Amino acid sequence: MTIQLKVPDMACSVCAKNITEAIQNLDSQATVQANTDTKQVNIETQASESSVREAITSAGYNPT
Repeated sequence: MTIQLKVPDMACSVCAKNITEAIQNLDSQATVQANTDTKQVNIETQASESSVREAITSAGYNPT
């Protein structure tokens, strides 16, 4: 499943790394592309969108 989310408070590469790790803790096979310029996160995962959103929120970010 492909999930595309905006994460307006993803400000730097450390934020992108934290979000990537949060998603990969949920699904170790997930691929994550986080663009700090556009605030866009593209995720290929077997996890549900709601669980991905929850993982990002738990990492301290607010996906929209």
